[in-house]
Amino acid sequence: MRCVVTGCAGFIGSNLTDRLLSLGHDVVGYDNLSTGRISFLHNARASGRFQFVEGDLLNQERLTTAVQGSEFVFHMAANADVRFGTEHPTKDLHQNTIATVNVLEAMRSSGTKRIAFASTGSVYGEAEIFPTPETAPFPIQTSLYAASKLGGEAFIEAYCEGFGMQGFIFRFVSILGERYTHGHIVDFSKQLRDNPEILHVLGNGKQRKSYLYVGDCIDAILMVIEKSTAKTTVLNLGTDEYCEVSDSIGWICEELGVKPQVNYSGGDRGWIGDNPFIFLDCSAVRALGWKPKLSIKEGVIRTVRYLRDNPELLT
Repeated sequence: MRCVVTGCAGFIGSNLTDRLLSLGHDVVGYDNLSTGRISFLHNARASGRFQFVEGDLLNQERLTTAVQGSEFVFHMAANADVRFGTEHPTKDLHQNTIATVNVLEAMRSSGTKRIAFASTGSVYGEAEIFPTPETAPFPIQTSLYAASKLGGEAFIEAYCEGFGMQGFIFRFVSILGERYTHGHIVDFSKQLRDNPEILHVLGNGKQRKSYLYVGDCIDAILMVIEKSTAKTTVLNLGTDEYCEVSDSIGWICEELGVKPQVNYSGGDRGWIGDNPFIFLDCSAVRALGWKPKLSIKEGVIRTVRYLRDNPELLT
């Protein structure tokens, strides 16, 4: 299969690119390197089946050329930093929603019919049903990031209806693992490297979150696109558990061998748009035969070890 991976130099995109190449697929990787790292493509660039295109998703002509001749697009590129959304209110709109429409237009022009989309469990806002199923009613959106992803989902569904495409929409919990570059484990690891005696934490530490190891995430994506024949498939991806932020702090500190004083800023969330409880119902994807191999704790520990072994990611 000849496929395109947008965001190929990012955390999930680079891991997915390596997996696709290992399975014998031809991959065109597309990334503007604004947050992605060319070093993450070291293995991919050694393969004769990989082509890297440096480009922005807002450059329609360059994107359409890159997509030409492909059978499948894995759309992983996005502005994924939820915390600073209110500091640049239109960034999520342009880099997530409009960029997704540009991908769809490139596919339409090229005759490419299949797309997998990295969405987010944040689209459920502050849900009232736990664990939250795909059929849960959407409450008021609480972050610009989630709103932009929901917009991307809607356009994919509409293009599938209007132009005979097939879409796979995956609503992730937070993903952990090798090449993880932003999120609480990076933040805490940076702090503890600089001063192992004290750790500052946003919120009260009781925020409940679910996480998924990146290898398990990719296993699920590839299994679903092989099995599902629906015009549009929408699935939650996560573990059947959650943890408190304080639990994660304990695992991180134990792995690093430190016992800092932990100072909490207070309140039930860390920033505007932070959801204090995320726990997705993943029974639909389980019914297709997938389940994660690693627990949340195991995913956290692997991520801490990777960051410790690759300190340049903490600069």
